[in-house]
Order: sequence, then structure tokens, then C-alpha cells
Amino acid sequence: MKEGPKKRTHTRRSPAPPAPPPGLPAIGELPMPRTPERHPALGLGLWAIGRWSRDDEVRTRATLEHALDRGVPWFNTAEVYGQGRSERMLGDALARRPHEERRLFVTTKLSSEHLKPVVIRPSLLGSLQRLGLPKVDVYLVHAPDRRVPIRDTMAALEALWREGRVGALGVSNFSLEELVAAKAALHDAPLVVNQVRYNLLEPDEGDPLVEYCRSEGIVLEAYTPLARGLLAGRYLDDESPSAEVRRFAKDLYDQERFPQLRERAKALQALATKAGVPMESLALHWLARRGAAPVFGASRPEQVDRALAAWAARPDDATLDRAEAIARGRRA
Repeated sequence: MKEGPKKRTHTRRSPAPPAPPPGLPAIGELPMPRTPERHPALGLGLWAIGRWSRDDEVRTRATLEHALDRGVPWFNTAEVYGQGRSERMLGDALARRPHEERRLFVTTKLSSEHLKPVVIRPSLLGSLQRLGLPKVDVYLVHAPDRRVPIRDTMAALEALWREGRVGALGVSNFSLEELVAAKAALHDAPLVVNQVRYNLLEPDEGDPLVEYCRSEGIVLEAYTPLARGLLAGRYLDDESPSAEVRRFAKDLYDQERFPQLRERAKALQALATKAGVPMESLALHWLARRGAAPVFGASRPEQVDRALAAWAARPDDATLDRAEAIARGRRA
């Protein structure tokens, strides 16, 4: 019996980038090595989609639909997000829009618990079935597992690439050394993406990768570009992060570290006000200037609108230089 995802599939997208909906500026694209496809410069991460209570799910589903309506071109999910519910919700949304998928760039991730070759194929087929797609544009290793040799994982993934199950391969949460090893393990398939936590207030993971990714043409995807809301103006007054947010961003909201980061975020907010741009513009365009592609999170439709409005308002280079100095504690 031939393996493959079940029938709820759509034709693949046209290689020509679509025109943005009226009122939405072009997102822009980045080249990927050894492939004719291009990577959108901004996208929506679906970590929050399908994770929480029933009411939250209704709200996040509306957020996903709104992002599709607004012309967001790139959606980033993973098999572990909501134990597959995130992928399924995206697939359901695409099934209701039979022509939408042709213009979308979809990435999903292989769980770090599924890196042994014997479980890689069923993991991908499960993701494709939930998404209702015959292939994804980029398939990422969610995180390294030092118990599994990376050469074994990449060899199994490359076999799926040769079959046309994935458009390209990438990794996530890989250090520079790990990224070099993953790339070296591939023979024919290009490694096109490394996705890491990277933002103005948390540059440690992304900074060491910038030059290498630029020299190799690898797209550096930046998740949590708004520092879990701190770079969007949240938690600057009396509001405190929820226990769930603290659990997933414990380094950012460490009791000893957070007061200092909040003061820097307040200074960034003042800088954005002076420059006449949304605060999120500083965060998103600082990453873009470094060659990274931000993948923002949203659990409410208005957060999608704010991110798109911020993307449309690029601060000048002097303002971005000042933002970096403030974020790194070099403020006079």
C-alpha cells in the first residue's frame, strides 16, 4: 500500500509572489540557497493556536483566519504545538479556502523526540495529514538531541526531500557548531533555515549565527521577536506575565533579570514614540536589518494588525542603532 497523507490536499502554490491585499504593503522575501523558492520576510508563528481552553481556541482560530484575510504569507507550526492541534487548525483553515494555499509558505517541525530515522517518516506523514498538504515548503528539526547522531537524522530527512515530501530542509534551536554539522551531513539537499529565539532584548542565540547564515545564504528565522510581548509594550506598568508565559519564557522573566529588561523596554517605548513609529517596529526591523526573518506570535486578531502596521513603518538606521544601544545597556 502506497504511503502518503490522506486526501484533504491542495495544489501547491505558484512560485510567483502574490500581490498583497489592498491596504497591505508587500511583506518582502529573502532568497534561499540552491532553490528557486523565496522565503517571506515576515510570518506568523502558530505556537498559541489550539493550545489553551475552548474559549482560547475559538479566539486563536479567529486570529488565524484574520491573518489569512490580511494576506500574511508565511505560517510556522510544529507537530508538538498543541499535540498536533496547531497543524490541524491550519489545515482546517486551508481546507475552507481551497485556493489560499497556493500563495502560502508553510513550515512545520519534527519533534526533537522523533529524530531517530525510524520515526521521521511517520512524523512527517502525520504532519502532512493534519495540514492537508502534499508537502511543506520547509521541514525543520525542532531542536537537536545529542543522543541521536545528526548525520542519521539528516540522511533520513534528505531521503524525504528526494521524494518531494518537503521543499527544503532546516533546523531550529541549533548553535553555530550544530548548524555547521547539520549542513555538512547533507549531500544534495540544501539546508535553508535555522530558527532560533532572537530579539532586541535576547540577542545571545542569534548574534553568533548572523555572519555564518549570511555567508551561506541560510535564512535566520527569529522567533519571539517581540520578547513575549515586552517589546510590544506589555508588562511595562502593573501587568505581570501569566504563569504560562513565565513557564515558557523563564529566562526573560527571571525575577532578578526582568526589572532591568523592563526599564530598557520602557526606554525603547519612549524612543519609538519620539521616532513616530510603533514600538514593535524597532524590534521587527532591527531583526530584518540583521538579515533575520521575524516570525511573530499572535493570539488575538488585533495583534496581527499591530504586527503588520509595525512592519509597514520602518524606523531609520539611526533610530535602530539607538534601539540596539538601549537594549544592550549602552544607554548614556
